[in-house]
Amino acid sequence: MALAIDHVVLRCSDFEQTCDFYRRVLGAEVLELEYGRRALRLGVQQLNLHGPGSTPHPVAARPAEAGGFDACFVWEGSPQEAIAHLLACGVEPELGPVPRTGARGPGTSVYFRDPDGSLLELISYR
Repeated sequence: MALAIDHVVLRCSDFEQTCDFYRRVLGAEVLELEYGRRALRLGVQQLNLHGPGSTPHPVAARPAEAGGFDACFVWEGSPQEAIAHLLACGVEPELGPVPRTGARGPGTSVYFRDPDGSLLELISYR
């Protein structure tokens, strides 16, 4: 049986700020969901947002706080292009380029943070 991740939950402190950031920086499509939630669709994967005023159920026994997310996204360009893209979006890279091993094997990553402080990574397999 082959499994793949369908969606992961990201808790945010401000829906508008989070949606704007992920739309601008990662090209996410923003969707409205039931229970006052939103989703960020990235290709065939999705980040479901839980935030102020949302009432999702069921929820994890100990939901992460806003800023407690750590995720890596595949970047199709070079690490230098990732850095240039982040800077053009007004996002300061935190670390990189640095060698890392991802799901596809060895790559080179650039790290940055979202508005809540969650750690995000762009990995290039070039």
